[in-house]
Amino acid sequence: MAEVKLTLVVACALVDADKRVLIAQRPEGKALAGLWEFPGGKVEPGERPEQTLIRELHEELGIDVSEPCLAPLTFASHAYDGFHLLMPLYICRRWEGTAIAREGQQLAWVRANRLRDYKMPEADIPLIPHLIDLLM
Repeated sequence: MAEVKLTLVVACALVDADKRVLIAQRPEGKALAGLWEFPGGKVEPGERPEQTLIRELHEELGIDVSEPCLAPLTFASHAYDGFHLLMPLYICRRWEGTAIAREGQQLAWVRANRLRDYKMPEADIPLIPHLIDLLM
């Protein structure tokens, strides 16, 4: 059996006071450009998933999140060509600052039951029912 490369990516559902979730559109030039996703990124060697989210949310959105505000919700496990993606999804309701697009991406605050209206990577789609259950 061929060896499968496992890629660990962590994502966050930022939830505002109106129970809307922030999603970001992948910019041109990146893999899966144009698709909408939850903010986050690849876990670097020696990094814990929570540290990755704190770093990525600051880099991508300019917000500061403290680790106690990150709660694991669910995860996605998805086979792509050439690698297998494992993606824990955390939920966060409290952060410092205002989320702004710092990497040229489009942002949208969306109700959980409207997330399916946005074209997302295959791995993100199974996460939607968990958010609907939690937020609707």
